[in-house]
Amino acid sequence: MNLQNTQLDWDELQQERLSVLQQWPTGSEVDIEDGIRYIKALPKTRNFALRMREAKKENLTLTQPRAGVPVATEHLELLQYLEEVGQADLLPTTIDSYTRQNRYEEAQRGLEESRREGRALLNGFPAINHGITNCRRIIDGTKVPVQVRHGTPDARLLAEVTLASGFTAFEGGGISYNIPYAKQVPLEQSIQHWQYVDRLVGYYQEQGAAINREPFGPLTGTLVLPSISHSVGILEALLAAAQGVKHISLGYGQCGNLIQDVAAVAVLEELAHHYLEQAGFADVVITTVFHQWMGGFPADEAKAFGVISLGAAAASLAKATKVIVKTPHEALGIPTKEANAKGLLTTKQVINMLRDQAFPHADKLQLEKDMIQQETKALVDRALDLGEGDAALAAVRAFAAGVIDVPFAPSRMNAGKIMPARDHEGAVRLLNPGDLPFPGSILEFHREALARRGEMEGRQPSFQMVVDDIYAIGKGMLVGRPR
Repeated sequence: MNLQNTQLDWDELQQERLSVLQQWPTGSEVDIEDGIRYIKALPKTRNFALRMREAKKENLTLTQPRAGVPVATEHLELLQYLEEVGQADLLPTTIDSYTRQNRYEEAQRGLEESRREGRALLNGFPAINHGITNCRRIIDGTKVPVQVRHGTPDARLLAEVTLASGFTAFEGGGISYNIPYAKQVPLEQSIQHWQYVDRLVGYYQEQGAAINREPFGPLTGTLVLPSISHSVGILEALLAAAQGVKHISLGYGQCGNLIQDVAAVAVLEELAHHYLEQAGFADVVITTVFHQWMGGFPADEAKAFGVISLGAAAASLAKATKVIVKTPHEALGIPTKEANAKGLLTTKQVINMLRDQAFPHADKLQLEKDMIQQETKALVDRALDLGEGDAALAAVRAFAAGVIDVPFAPSRMNAGKIMPARDHEGAVRLLNPGDLPFPGSILEFHREALARRGEMEGRQPSFQMVVDDIYAIGKGMLVGRPR
């Protein structure tokens, strides 16, 4: 593939757009100029990109749940409930798994069966099957901005339909919606498909319709070292900016150690600005997203609220622009709307109480920031070196070489050599660094941190620690210690 990180020519893209829009009948409904007019007419308070920008200026942390059901009327009712009862500042439209895999006929059958049986038989909202009219009803029926959240390596048609419908935020990226989600999809292919998405967003932006783009920060959500997720986010930000995207929200998944989490969010924004400015994209608005704990939750509701509250505190103290909120039913399956609202209200209560508080400067915090910064720069700089300065080539070659390696990812494009574990204070460290290009001083830092834990627990650092840590929070702990 002729892959490079240069802006796609809009006129030359029209032939590909024609082919994409023919993938499902609702593609014929897409009128991009009408979509631009609709978005430009929205109040600023209902435009996701503009709301995030203002929240950053005001030093606010906005709340957003996860939510999506197949039938349009029921999906709108769910969002209205979360907006009114849960007091959500931002809303999602989570897309179903068939649509994520471009299996639109199966999504259609699931939608029809859901309508017929009166219960959800898809795990999300099939936006492409609903088309422009039903999608726009979601935007018209809500008072706060709405984002498309999914998990799609090829999201070209989904972007066309939802942006033309008036959604003002679109999550994902060619790396973050491939490596953690797919097994066989070549990275070159998903990056090219997402360059299309980003160029589409860039075109809206050029016409005055602001759209927020958000790479998926947590990746596999399982003991992901901050520098790993940061390096992916920075590369995806460079890819998006090259296509004309001006509003980018970079995400991070909670690890659980408060100092590491606060440090990680601060470093993420600093380094994103550094690399974007270095590449000539100084006018991009960068905001941050904190994802509450993505791993296993306790089944007990009271304990689950404890996990949610810790995530809320970390997001607030880190001054993230947005927090993605979990529910007390995470261990039980799809949450009720009432449980979803309770997670939101719990989070908002903690954020409000901590709003005027800052995390105190401490030597440990500075050490953690320094380590995350050094690690992230080692990964991104080596990737860009492999890509000869081109972020698209950098991503492909870095993953092929194991220079960036996501733990527990299903993709065959991922080396899968690194192994994370927690140190004695619960911070995520490296048990096996694989082929990550870290200098000896950083590798020694990780070895010493895990050795201290081993001494405290009377055992050698090993794979058993990893297993213990994966299940620890679900058992009411942070560090998985033998009993």
